[in-house]
Amino acid sequence: MDLLETYRRSLAEFTDRVGRVDPGRWSAPTPCPEWDVRALVAHVVTEDRWAVPLLDGATIESVGDRFTGDQLGDDPVEAARDAARQAERAATAPGTTDRTVHLSAGPTPAREYLHQLVAEHLIHGWDLAVAIGADPRLDREAVRECARWFTGRVADYQAGNLVRPGVDVSAEADEQDRLLALFGRDPAWTP
Repeated sequence: MDLLETYRRSLAEFTDRVGRVDPGRWSAPTPCPEWDVRALVAHVVTEDRWAVPLLDGATIESVGDRFTGDQLGDDPVEAARDAARQAERAATAPGTTDRTVHLSAGPTPAREYLHQLVAEHLIHGWDLAVAIGADPRLDREAVRECARWFTGRVADYQAGNLVRPGVDVSAEADEQDRLLALFGRDPAWTP
């Protein structure tokens, strides 16, 4: 699947799930022990906000503290949708995938950064789904593309403490459960 299409699908799936959060579920626990539902959504929305200037060539230093603080406001659903729309526009602008993005890890090809964002939306989309009791099935093609990309990087991500240690799953586990396990998620997690 085309990377930009995979990115669009991951964005849409995540924001769809944000739209399904019942008002009383924003403080519900998630598979990320340090975050409740609101904090998890805020994390992804902040990542989407950062993606816009970074994909346009800005450095972390030039962005500064622009995205510090509450990015959700009184309407977290609309904040998530707005951030996703802006991030999608930035990602799909002509020439974006050929650029270099200036991340904290150093200069990074934009295509690599977009793969990271796909993973961000897929994995946290699953986190959100199980936290709010929504259908946790992820887009099969997006899962496949993310797994293809991440399999060769998992050791580096674990060594850098960017993901939790992997979780063992049965030999019969499907592709989604194997991907979740690589990111340190227990596919059987419940609140």
